[in-house]
Amino acid sequence: MSNHKILTIDNLSLQEFDSEADLIPLLTPEDEEEMNNEELPFSLPILPLRNTVLFPGVVIPISAGRDKSIKLINDANAGDKIIGVVSQINEEDEDPSKDDINKVGTVARILRVLKMPDGNITVILQGKKRFEIAEVISEEPYITANVKDVEETRPEKNDTEFNAIVDSIKELAIQIIKESPSIPSEATFAIKNIESQSFLINFVSSNMNLSVKEKQDLLSINGLKDRALETLRYMNVELQKLELKNDIQSKVRFDLDQQQREYFLHQQMKTIQEELGGVSQEEEMDEMSQKAKEKVWDEKTQKHFEKELSKMRRMNPQSPDFGIQRNYLELFLELPWGTFSKDNFDLKQAQKVLDRDHFGLEEVKKRMIEHLAVLKLRNDMKSPILCLTGPPGVGKTSIGRSVAEALGREYVRISLGGLRDEAEIRGHRKTYIGAMPGRIIQSLKKAGTSNPVFVLDEIDKLSNSNSGDPSSALLEVLDPEQNSAFYDNFLEMGYDLSKVMFIATSNNMSAIQPALKDRMEVIKMSGYTIEEKVEIARKHLFPKQLLAHGLTAKDLTIGKKQLEKIVEGYTRESGVRNLENKIAQVIRNAAKSVAMEEEYNKKVTDEDIVKILGVPRLERDKYETNDVAGVVTGLAWTSVGGDILFIESLISEGKGALTITGNLGTVMKESATIALEYIKANAKKLGLNPELFQKYNIHIHVPEGATPKDGPSAGIAMLTSLVSLLTQTKVKKNIAMTGEITLRGKVLPVGGIKEKILAAKRANIKEIILCHENKSDIDEIKPEYLEGLNFHYVKEMGEVLTLALTDQKVKNAKELK
Repeated sequence: MSNHKILTIDNLSLQEFDSEADLIPLLTPEDEEEMNNEELPFSLPILPLRNTVLFPGVVIPISAGRDKSIKLINDANAGDKIIGVVSQINEEDEDPSKDDINKVGTVARILRVLKMPDGNITVILQGKKRFEIAEVISEEPYITANVKDVEETRPEKNDTEFNAIVDSIKELAIQIIKESPSIPSEATFAIKNIESQSFLINFVSSNMNLSVKEKQDLLSINGLKDRALETLRYMNVELQKLELKNDIQSKVRFDLDQQQREYFLHQQMKTIQEELGGVSQEEEMDEMSQKAKEKVWDEKTQKHFEKELSKMRRMNPQSPDFGIQRNYLELFLELPWGTFSKDNFDLKQAQKVLDRDHFGLEEVKKRMIEHLAVLKLRNDMKSPILCLTGPPGVGKTSIGRSVAEALGREYVRISLGGLRDEAEIRGHRKTYIGAMPGRIIQSLKKAGTSNPVFVLDEIDKLSNSNSGDPSSALLEVLDPEQNSAFYDNFLEMGYDLSKVMFIATSNNMSAIQPALKDRMEVIKMSGYTIEEKVEIARKHLFPKQLLAHGLTAKDLTIGKKQLEKIVEGYTRESGVRNLENKIAQVIRNAAKSVAMEEEYNKKVTDEDIVKILGVPRLERDKYETNDVAGVVTGLAWTSVGGDILFIESLISEGKGALTITGNLGTVMKESATIALEYIKANAKKLGLNPELFQKYNIHIHVPEGATPKDGPSAGIAMLTSLVSLLTQTKVKKNIAMTGEITLRGKVLPVGGIKEKILAAKRANIKEIILCHENKSDIDEIKPEYLEGLNFHYVKEMGEVLTLALTDQKVKNAKELK
């Protein structure tokens, strides 16, 4: 029940009213009978009420502020003080018309009019009897209408059911007053002293916490018994709500404990901090809300943020969850949702940037320019996932920075080497202590845009553990069809990565799981030739190291010949990382002389290089002579580029045993076995006595035993070595070979051709034997790489032997019987 209304109507009555009186007695049965017998006027001025309903016999105060209402009250107060009161259908209407008011209302008598300082007036009204609007006569200066009586059906005096209902209403009203702490206990006396049954029903209906529509529905019920039943139903609901509310309050009520004491102390500290110029939590949250309005969010993201901010407002600032929630919302605000940098589509300028930063790498630069061209034409293409694979030091990582500069995008790089926790990619659930987003989301926050160039360095070095498999987590990141809604565990929402240009780098594609490899466009980056390394050193490495050591070109210069000497004598790699270290060592020697004011050669000489770097140690990959039978030069691929490989074989008296050494893998050992079995099967064709294999032991060795070696590509070299050994004939000078063999004597293609060709050039090899199917690999290599080399393409081992072996016997040839 509504407490303020009970206080207002306490002791109000329809009896003769003295305007100076302080109290108005309650309605009596005699007053009610007199009120019912009064004639209803033919027409009445109508006063619309915005937020209440007037019941017969009830006294209520009304505050009037509308001009029409004030004029109506003033005119009626100056006349017979009788008006018609109806409720509005829509409380928001400022100027209701005849269609905006209910048809059933109550005739009211003005008891007192009070003028307020703000110009409004308060009028105290007492309801008399119900009426129904028959016809609206006018709407100016206020609504005037013809009205008619509304018959009220009353039960018989001895109706026991009705009397029981009225008694229940009185009892429930007293219970509600007791249960509600906001209603004074004096209101009980008012309820007990009401003698009229109909007035009791109207009195209670007027003071219940009901909506205007519900009260209007009660007023519109013609049967007094039906109205009493409906009122009783509403009272039961209200009593149950009060009892439930009091029950909940009693359960959560507890004495002031340590937690509350700390809370109040923290509140005092907060107030002191605010006085000293700090920022309160409320201000902080308001600031977050303001920042959110400036973000480019879709509706789903906006609703999620507002929900999480609302959750934060309900949290205790002293709870641990409050700090977690604040970090979460700060991440939300700092992420570059819908923020993209504008791509630079000046393809000529992009080509200049790529050429400036990288010498060679034509295939990679061509692919980048192609991508830029497509972006320029379509402007809506999803960025590709590129994977640059090749030996260390060839510029895989640095190409990403140059691409970012060429595109005008932000550059982000994360190293995946040794990463073994899936949470590093996907983040942790924010419920955990110390939770944080994954590296992808963190890097985007740092970049400030949603379309940076993102380099995933050393993707082949990912490992897994009991914390999950990071390479599997990358499957979603590197799939253009899925990464438009990449799910980070900390963020708990999908983030669009489709505009990010991912560039992965790897040394060994075989270490990458097939599903991940399938999502990337692989671009192979092979090693540099000696000439390219010299140019890179001259144009990039030497000037860079001079600057890094505080010197200029006036302090030190170096010629091409000296750079070539460093490349050939002191570095053995496909890339240029070790070369840069050697150049830095030469420059440091000059820097020391400058700092100590010593004399030194400003132009580096060959003698200076030997003095600083020592005697050249890497001449072992040069071609060796063919004076010994059974020594053949093979070509091998390693993780640092191509290399030449010497296959040695030796024969000794024995029982036909085959020994293989040199730290060889299973596949390489199988190649040696296949080669020997092929020779045994074709002994007569090769001019060999089959009995040799029963009288002599054969030993095959591949030098540099500390280095593990495997693969089938040394097959033809091993077979050539064994035939040379068994026939004691010389192998052709300056020739190398690579290819797999079968028992039938077929030669199969192998990989790593470009790296092997570069290794052959470094070793001064002149002729190379390859499988005929490898010709397509040779056609893809730049012609300048192939200068001075003569290629022989073969299909069978007979062709290899014809090309590789001469008719000359070696010196001190053994006689094999």
